[in-house]
Amino acid sequence: MADLRIGMIGYGFMGRAHTNAFKRVPNFFPGLKHTPVLQAACGRSEDNVKQFAAQWGYASVETDWRKLVERDDIDAVDICVPNKMHKDIALAAAQNGKMIFCEKPLAMDPAEGEEMVAAVEKAGVANTVWYNYRRVPAVTLAKDIIDSGRLGRIYHYRSNFLQDWCISPDVPQGGPATWRLEVETAGSGVTGDLLAHCIDTAIWLNGSIANLSAMTETFVKERVHVDSGQAQPVGIDDACSFMCRFANGSLGLFESTRYACGHKALFTFEINGENASIRWDLEDLHRLEYFDHEDAGPLRGWRSIHVTDHGGDHPYMDKYWVPGLQIGYEHSFLHQAADFFEALEKNQPCHPTFRDALETQQVCDAILKSAESTSWTNIQ
Repeated sequence: MADLRIGMIGYGFMGRAHTNAFKRVPNFFPGLKHTPVLQAACGRSEDNVKQFAAQWGYASVETDWRKLVERDDIDAVDICVPNKMHKDIALAAAQNGKMIFCEKPLAMDPAEGEEMVAAVEKAGVANTVWYNYRRVPAVTLAKDIIDSGRLGRIYHYRSNFLQDWCISPDVPQGGPATWRLEVETAGSGVTGDLLAHCIDTAIWLNGSIANLSAMTETFVKERVHVDSGQAQPVGIDDACSFMCRFANGSLGLFESTRYACGHKALFTFEINGENASIRWDLEDLHRLEYFDHEDAGPLRGWRSIHVTDHGGDHPYMDKYWVPGLQIGYEHSFLHQAADFFEALEKNQPCHPTFRDALETQQVCDAILKSAESTSWTNIQ
């Protein structure tokens, strides 16, 4: 067993989700040759990062990420900070020979993403981006079904990601809690935050997107900024819808909004093929629905697959409980961490890599350009 010493930059929601994964990997994946060690946590607030480190078991703290990426006792850096900081940290980490985990989206725009890809590939460091929904067992099963050819030719792909936390105009922008509403920090709104997940999953399941036509809207034009206490224009997109054509000829429809009253995290996809269809819903994440066109008779219809079989039929589930006892959201991060360590053993990339995530970034950029120009846009 070889220790792999983790330097965590950021201690918010994602910092906790990733740390939980690193702590639990050795328990559920005992055959891995690398053991994650929580070596250092980094954040701007010394008091907050010390509290985080004590709660989660990090051996030390830093308040300057530059010092962390230069430490000899750090093997891998995990970037869990606002989007505008991803590039600088990744470039410095690569220069210092560190493996890199990075939260999504990869960067603020494709130009930054290209710099990051070039840096990690030049340095030859292992890298991955936390598009964790690929590792939900039901979604991985969907991938297996598609790759087996059971759906046949794909005709349609539709997906949405709906939330409602921005309904109130009193929600501010900026600061540690609501930086996603500040364009200078996030780069975009629902496009980079929510649709990026839909796009990554779609590319993984159905291949590249060739071109698209999008529309966006910002419903609340001004919000109070946390720092100034004054109302400022909102520069991010509150909602986005786009239609597209995939490289395989199938058609796609995507929608995302933070104004869907009654929805907290409704991430769904449905794929229609010539032989069968599948669909999935994050709010019922352990079920995959399947419809076979060849079924006949009065009982013909959608079947609901409870993806909990631990006997080897369902992805990842052999690591857990007995059939019927499902796992949750946090396990998707655990699975990605385990896959990263396994890929290290095999000297293989852990997808999605920075280069994979750059393709999603390019689609997000095309969405924003299409919405601004009100025209079809090809993916560069």
